[in-house]
Amino acid sequence: MSSAQDPFYIVKEEIQDSINKLQATFHQWEQIASNTGEHVHLTKELVSSCESIQWQVDELDKAIAVATRDPAWYGIDEAELERRKKWTSNARNQVGTMWRSVEAGKGQSNSVNINLNATRQELMRFPNDRSYNAGRSNQYGAQDNDEFISSESDRQMLLMKQQDEELDELSASVQRIGGVGLTIHEELEGQEKILEELSLDMDSTANRLDFVQKKVALVMKKAGAKGQILMIAFLVVLFIVLFVLVFFT
Repeated sequence: MSSAQDPFYIVKEEIQDSINKLQATFHQWEQIASNTGEHVHLTKELVSSCESIQWQVDELDKAIAVATRDPAWYGIDEAELERRKKWTSNARNQVGTMWRSVEAGKGQSNSVNINLNATRQELMRFPNDRSYNAGRSNQYGAQDNDEFISSESDRQMLLMKQQDEELDELSASVQRIGGVGLTIHEELEGQEKILEELSLDMDSTANRLDFVQKKVALVMKKAGAKGQILMIAFLVVLFIVLFVLVFFT
C-alpha cells in the first residue's frame, strides 16, 4: 500500500497540521503579556488543542498496536512499525512540552491577576470629601474606564469569533479522522470475513480428502495384492494413453 493510500499517513498529516498550528499559537502566546485577556484566551485554546492532539495520537498508537500483531497482513515491516512508533512518540513529547509550559504559565497568570485586582481595589478607594478638582479627575478616570471596558468587550467578541472558527476547523478535522477510522474498521471486518470463509473452505476440503483417502484404502484392502497390481497396471496404461493423446495428437 502506497503512503498516499495508507490510512496511517492520512491521519499523520492531519495531526502534523494540528501540531504546526499549535506551535504557531504557542509562540504567539509566549510573546503576549500574561495579564491580558488575549493571553487568557490563547491559554484556553492551547489547552484544548493539546488535549485533542493527545487523543488523536493515542488513537493512532492503538492502530499501530493492531498492526504490530501481524505486520505482513498489512503490508508493512518491522522497520516501518518502528518509524511509526517513533513519530507518535515525538509528537506526544512535543505536545506534552507545550502543554506543561502552558499549565505553568496559567499559574503565573493567576498570581499576576490577583495582584492586579488588589492594586485596582486600592486605587479605587478614594475618600468621599475630595475637592472639586479631584471630582473632575475621577470623572475623567470613569470615562477612561468606560472606554477601556468597551474596547475590551470588542476584543473579547473578536476573540470569541476566532475561537468559534477554530473550533469549527477542529470539528471538521475530527470528523475526517473519524471517517478514516470507520474505513479502517470496515476494511478489517471485510478481511476477517474472508479469513473465516477461507477457513471453512479448508476444513471442508480436508474432510473430503480424508473421506477419499479412507475409500481408497478400503478399496485397496478389499482388492488384495493381485488387485493392487492390476490397479497399478491400469493406472500406468491410462497415464500412457493420456500422455500420447496430449502430446502426439
